[in-house]
Amino acid sequence: MKGNITVTEQALAAIVGLAAHEVPGVVGMSPVGIRDGLSRILGRSEASQGVVIKADPAKPGSYQADLYVVVAFGVKVPTVVEGIAERAEWAAEKLAGVKLERVHVHVVGVSRG
Repeated sequence: MKGNITVTEQALAAIVGLAAHEVPGVVGMSPVGIRDGLSRILGRSEASQGVVIKADPAKPGSYQADLYVVVAFGVKVPTVVEGIAERAEWAAEKLAGVKLERVHVHVVGVSRG
């Protein structure tokens, strides 16, 4: 194939957010501006709103991801966070061809369901 493929930061955020939803123990994403509080747990259709993707200007093609998640009550949070980070890195690389240099997972809430 000739030409370039460009994956926008918004598209990458959607891929990463949907991948995070697949991890057992994740209830959903939370809005990045936590001012909305936990009254809004974002579903799969809004998953990208709980993800911030930043390009690294020093390394073209490298990105950092911040994910804001709500986990289920009773799960081992470190295990869930590790699963989210691994799944996000895998999805970015395998589905979008993008390398995530860093993944920061922010657990902003716990929910029973």
